[in-house]
Amino acid sequence: MTSIHLAVLRAARPAFLLLTPICVLLGIAAALHLHGKIAVDLAVLVMVGAIAAHIAANTFNEYFDFTSGLDSLTQKTPFSGGSGALPAQPRAQSWVLAAACVSLGITIIIGLYLATIAGPALLALGVLGVVTIVVYTRVLNRLPWLCLVAPGAAFGPLMVLGTYLSVTAPGLVTLNSAAQVLLLALVPFFVVNNLLLLNQFPDVAADRQVGRKTFPIRYGLAASLHVYRGFLFAASAALLLAVLIGAAPWLALFALLPLALGYRVYLGVHAANFSLPGMLPSLGQNVAAALLTPLCYAAALLIHFWWCGI
Repeated sequence: MTSIHLAVLRAARPAFLLLTPICVLLGIAAALHLHGKIAVDLAVLVMVGAIAAHIAANTFNEYFDFTSGLDSLTQKTPFSGGSGALPAQPRAQSWVLAAACVSLGITIIIGLYLATIAGPALLALGVLGVVTIVVYTRVLNRLPWLCLVAPGAAFGPLMVLGTYLSVTAPGLVTLNSAAQVLLLALVPFFVVNNLLLLNQFPDVAADRQVGRKTFPIRYGLAASLHVYRGFLFAASAALLLAVLIGAAPWLALFALLPLALGYRVYLGVHAANFSLPGMLPSLGQNVAAALLTPLCYAAALLIHFWWCGI
């Protein structure tokens, strides 16, 4: 593998792609929980398209951060500041852009095919997803509230509900079942918003220099940490509501355990007083909470489906 190919691979941020199959799995688990069956071949297509979408988002972000000069300003951590691929290998920038465009093209082709089966609702979700990928770095990062909720919307309602619509026979989808899946998707919505929100803390000074107006820049770190705590409460409430109305089995309550890790993150960042060295352990725990919460949620739905199917 050449240095350019390695730079493109790094720009895709493979370590961060794990979130996508977890959220797709939650959509698949929701379909099995509600209907007892899915189209396996379509589930594979959804997984490929969703991973391609995530790669497109990462590589567009890497390309625009490099060309804007942001990469030279950020203090990199394992959780923020980009991969560092393009500063180390500037000649790869056109290849990274090409990888972003190809990945987005794969997503669009698969999405259009799935929409011909699932119908216009999936097409609408797909259009929103593609627009979010394209405009996130250059536009949404200058709009504090949209920047705050766009990551969670992409991995929560768009991905989870989109997966459900894709793998479920259209005749089985009702307004009630879609509403239940949307409720399930609120948990990744809130925890993924928190994942990106906290990862913006170390980059505030650098982001401000290139004209970004993320939520922490516009409202400050203290207010952002209060929002983080509010999102944790909202995720917990959504999970409890889903169990209470029967949209999720009681086993889903086990997802509260990794979600509780987020409260430790909140206390850790508060105790560190926003000092980067002090926040680093909390940033790592935040990643764990964002991955394990929807994973446990999906596992609970799958175990319940398996148990009831015996």
